[in-house]
Amino acid sequence: MNTPILAQDVRPELGAINRSCILAIDLGTTTGWAIRGHDGLITSGTVSLRPGRFDGGGMRYLRFTNWLTEADRLSGPIAAIWFEEVRRHAGTDAAHIYGGLMATLTSWAELRGVPYAGVPVGTIKRHAAGKGNADKAAMVAAARARGFSPADDNEADAIAILLWAIETKGGVA
Repeated sequence: MNTPILAQDVRPELGAINRSCILAIDLGTTTGWAIRGHDGLITSGTVSLRPGRFDGGGMRYLRFTNWLTEADRLSGPIAAIWFEEVRRHAGTDAAHIYGGLMATLTSWAELRGVPYAGVPVGTIKRHAAGKGNADKAAMVAAARARGFSPADDNEADAIAILLWAIETKGGVA
């Protein structure tokens, strides 16, 4: 008889908030990211995962894996990852891309023993802009009000996720 393998609890530990660097990600073709480094400084930006004309279907995911590895090498080691947990997509393609990026992110983290957790969209928006259904412009404005200069809503969302993780100690406070 096979014994079931229990799922590992991969939620970031409370202590992961206070040590090393943490990464926040808004998954998508244009992925927003924000990292709080060892020194406490926050940097953010976007990375385009749009496939090129001659790329195969899996190239965006390989690029994302390489980007995660490089972020870990340059800024890390990454102690914990939070990402925007989307439960509803406007289209099938967006849902497929999100699922592939989430699978890539979670497998990358599992292989390295990095804890990760998703944060619901409404939670992020409510924390940043005071409204669970805040639009893209409101999220950019909220990031700017906190002293950041996001290039777009993807970067603003990543900043909001990072600030939520820091200020709520990962949803515990």
